[in-house]
Amino acid sequence: MRAAMNIVFDIGNVLLRWDPRFLYTRYFKDEAEMEWFLAHVCNHDWNLEQDRGRSFAEAVKLAIAQHPDHAEAIAAYDAQWHQMIPHAIDGTVAIFKELVDRDAPVYAITNWNGDKFREAKQRFPFLYEFRDIVVSGDERLLKPDPAIYQLLLGRNGLEAADCLFIDDSLKNVKGAEAIGMKAHHFTSPEGLRKMLVELELL
Repeated sequence: MRAAMNIVFDIGNVLLRWDPRFLYTRYFKDEAEMEWFLAHVCNHDWNLEQDRGRSFAEAVKLAIAQHPDHAEAIAAYDAQWHQMIPHAIDGTVAIFKELVDRDAPVYAITNWNGDKFREAKQRFPFLYEFRDIVVSGDERLLKPDPAIYQLLLGRNGLEAADCLFIDDSLKNVKGAEAIGMKAHHFTSPEGLRKMLVELELL
């Protein structure tokens, strides 16, 4: 195994499965109504502000003020948030643990609300095994802003060229490449393992 490469994971939908539909299929009997809710009420842009550091309490209050007829479903986004993350992605976790067992330098950069991420760590203890994790909600920076990648590098004395970044978002992959990191667009644990073996990192 090559020793010089620092491996930097994304977490959501790489190591932990996340989708609000796991929760909202229980709230909405009609799929079209659920998709409207996720597109217009608790949508991507609204959730991204929690990843940027806005509290869920504030987010829920704002959304209910705008959509009072959906108050119960909006409140569930906070109160039942863990149902959106039903399980870890076992194949990727197995790869992660193999890397840790080999003493590979493993880090993470995640777009995630800081409070919710600390809750997730309680459920998934392997998250404590990273050497460092940059959490967007704590830093008020979001991928693919170059500053969030630079923060990990500066905090840990790393060089971008010595890092391999793994993310399911192509936009975030391109953000890592733009600052000089090598990067892999994650689509499956099998594809990730194949790439790491080819690079002699596993």
